[in-house]
Amino acid sequence: QVQVVESGGGLVQAGGSLRLSCVASGTIFSINAMGWYRQAPGKQRELVASITRSGSTNYADSVKGRFIISRDNAKKLVYLQMNSLKPEDTALYYCNAQVQRTIVSQLYNYWGQGTQVTVSS
Repeated sequence: QVQVVESGGGLVQAGGSLRLSCVASGTIFSINAMGWYRQAPGKQRELVASITRSGSTNYADSVKGRFIISRDNAKKLVYLQMNSLKPEDTALYYCNAQVQRTIVSQLYNYWGQGTQVTVSS
């Protein structure tokens, strides 16, 4: 099995910063892309940022210039540094990992349970 666990959420004032962490564990041969998604109440889940194994990144327009995604391949970790936070960043943040469990298996998406980020005005 594969587990994906997020941490680092919390309550912060507008303009503040938070750093989210996510670690994947279990039967893992390799991890392709990793990413952060978020879902606010009444809205669909949306991509915040993603990063490939080689380090190429992609960001939602709404977070460009404020958020930075990074990863540690050896430790199977991905981070999301969130700066200049706004009330509209309030959401449940989910980590996603595209995992190949064995050398012959396909890629599967695994999700964490989410970590809440609340930004007060």
